[in-house]
Amino acid sequence: MPDLQLAAAEIFLVCAICVVLVVDVFLSDAKRMVTFRLAMLSLVGTAVCSFYYIPERAVTAFSDSFILDPASAVMKMFAYLVVALVFLYSRDYLIRAGLFKGEFFILGLFGLLGIMVMLSAHSLLTLYLGLELLSLSLYSLVAFDRDSPIATESAMKYFVLGAIASGTLLYGISILYGVTGTVNLGELSAHFAQPGAVTMPALLGLAFVVVGVAFKFGAVPFHMWLPDVYEGAPTPVTLFLASAPKLGAFALAWRVLVEGLGGLGGSWQDMLTVLAVLSMGLGNVVAIAQTNLKRMLAYSTISHVGFILLGILSGTAEGFAASMFYTITYALMALGGFGMILLLARKGFEAEELADFRGLASRSPWFAFIMLLLMFSMAGVPPTVGFFAKLSVLQAVIDVDMTWLAVTAVLFSVIGIFYYLRVVKIMYFDEAEETGPLMHGPGMRLALSANGLAILVLGIFPGALMTLCLEAMG
Repeated sequence: MPDLQLAAAEIFLVCAICVVLVVDVFLSDAKRMVTFRLAMLSLVGTAVCSFYYIPERAVTAFSDSFILDPASAVMKMFAYLVVALVFLYSRDYLIRAGLFKGEFFILGLFGLLGIMVMLSAHSLLTLYLGLELLSLSLYSLVAFDRDSPIATESAMKYFVLGAIASGTLLYGISILYGVTGTVNLGELSAHFAQPGAVTMPALLGLAFVVVGVAFKFGAVPFHMWLPDVYEGAPTPVTLFLASAPKLGAFALAWRVLVEGLGGLGGSWQDMLTVLAVLSMGLGNVVAIAQTNLKRMLAYSTISHVGFILLGILSGTAEGFAASMFYTITYALMALGGFGMILLLARKGFEAEELADFRGLASRSPWFAFIMLLLMFSMAGVPPTVGFFAKLSVLQAVIDVDMTWLAVTAVLFSVIGIFYYLRVVKIMYFDEAEETGPLMHGPGMRLALSANGLAILVLGIFPGALMTLCLEAMG
C-alpha cells in the first residue's frame, strides 16, 4: 500500500488517460472539446495527487526502483503546468488547422507520464522505461499532421536518430550492469565510491550513457535532429517539444550522472564541458543565419542546453539547483516564444518567419511587449529571469574555479543577444505587412500575458523559486 501511495500521481494519470482514450472514441469531431476538457481535468487531478503527498526526504518504493523526493515533486508540479499551457495555447490553432483530435492530448498525456517516470526513477531500467514512453509519444506527435510531408519526414528523421540514441544509452546501461551487477542508482553510487572502482569498462559504459543523455538534450554534436524537427513539426507539437521534454532530459542527466555515477564525476564532467562549450558556440552562431523563427529558436535551445549542462558539470548542490532553476525558467520562456507564433498564426498562415513579426508593435503593442520580454529573457538581459538563470549557473561554475568556462559562456551569450534583438527590431521598427487583428480567444491571450509577465516577475523576485530549487536539491 505505501508503494501505491508514493506512485498515486502516476497511477491516477494512467487511469485518466484510459478514460480520455475511451471517451474520445465515441465523440464526433463537433464534440472534441470534451477531450480537451477531460485532458485538462486529468492534469488537475494528477497535480492534486502529487500535492497530497510531498515528502520531506527521499522515499523509495517498488523494490527501490521508484523514488519520491522533494526535487522530483517540484519538477512534476512544473511539468503539469507546462503541459496544461501547451494544451491551452494549442487549442485554437488545432481547431483552425483541422487538427483538433484526441490523439494530440492523449499523446501529450503519455509524454507527461514518461517525464514523471523519469523524474521518479531510481533504476537505470526505470529511467529507460520513462524515456522510451516519452520518446514514442514525441515521434507520433511530430507526425501528427498526416497530410504534411514535411512533418512525416521530420518524424522519420527523429525516430531513426532517436532509436540509435536509445540503443546507445541501453548499451551503456548493459556495460555498467556488467561491471557492477546492478542497475539501481543507489547501489551504482556506492559501487563507484569504492577505491579502484573506476575501470576502463566503466568509463566505456559512461561514454555511451553520456551520448544518450546528450541526444535527448539536443546538445552538440548530437543536435542534428533538433532544428529540422522543430521546423517540420506542427507548431503546437514544437511547443510541446521545446518545453516539457527538457524537464525529462534534466531528470535523465541528474539521476544518471549525479545520483548514479557520481563516483565517475571527474570523467563525465570533462565530457559535459566539451558538450556545453560546443552547444553554446554552435547554437548561438548558427542561429544568427536563420530567417525562420522556429529554426532560430531551435538553435537557441541548443545554446540554452549548454548553460543547463554548465550547472550540472559544476558538481555542487548549488550548481544542480541553478541548473534546475534554468531548466524550469527555460521551459516557461520556450512556452511563451512558441506561444507567440501560435498567437499570430491563422488559417493558411503559420507566422513562422521572422518577417511575419514586422510591425507587431503597431498591431498589438501589448503582445509586442510580451515578445520583447521573452526575447530579453532568452538573451539574458536584466531584469528578466533569463539574466538571473544565467548568472546563477555562471556563479556555480566560478565557485569550482572554472572561470574560463564562465568567460566563454558570457562571450557566446553576447553573440546570442544579436539575433534576439533582431526580433525586437523587426517588431518595433519595421513596417507591418499584416494589419488584421489577432485571432485567438481571451483564454490564450490571458495565459500568454501571464506567461510573459511571469518572466519579468521571476526576474525581479527570483528568490522564492531559487530557494525552492536549493531546498529540493539539498
